[in-house]
Amino acid sequence: MGTYIYQSAKGYCYNSDSIFLYTFAKEFKISGNVLDIGCGAGVLTTLLAKDFKARFFAVEKQETMYRYAKKNYEINQVEVDLQNCTLQEYKSGVNFDFIISNPPFYKADGNQSPNISKNIARYQQHLPLDILINKSAKMLKNRGYFIFCYDAWQIDDIMAELKSATLQPEFIKFVHPKAKKEAKIVMIAARKGSKAKCKVLPPLIVFDSSGNYTKEAQNAFKMANTHSIKAEFD
Repeated sequence: MGTYIYQSAKGYCYNSDSIFLYTFAKEFKISGNVLDIGCGAGVLTTLLAKDFKARFFAVEKQETMYRYAKKNYEINQVEVDLQNCTLQEYKSGVNFDFIISNPPFYKADGNQSPNISKNIARYQQHLPLDILINKSAKMLKNRGYFIFCYDAWQIDDIMAELKSATLQPEFIKFVHPKAKKEAKIVMIAARKGSKAKCKVLPPLIVFDSSGNYTKEAQNAFKMANTHSIKAEFD
């Protein structure tokens, strides 16, 4: 049957990053209290809530995206405590076993999208890395996981901020567009209070030499089984 996700035809739409992060997060047997930071249209929370029995929360600063997420949770019959506010303003009243996020991670440049929704969803000026990591660390339970994806080019900044926040990266997986192309995205599972050694997992290669999706990428799309519905909400 699959998972149907309403999205804007004009604003930001989820992409393969969310699907790959979903399959990465699934390996950690999600349970307890789970927060999705910057949930967008709610695709990550919806997919994980269908797979795991846990108490789900989400925060989204854009009012338009908040409405899409609320609609998608309703039609997919998943229960999520959703708030429309910035991460800095967010208060849940609980600490989390898992925090997941596909945040805005591109550095500001001269080619930013004039579309406000897309701009907020893409560029880290709207949610700086240090704020994302430090706020997540404060909201996590001891031994809780922060699972997220980010711009691979910023790996040095990511590692420095994680260390500063006493979050130990236990697993790292790079995503390459092709085998001979440098990584564009990195997925990280960092744990609060952990002393485990960091494991760099085999990379995810998205396309083969012929430009077709690799088996791992195809399996991720098959596992998620999402269907996009373009619609505009007033």
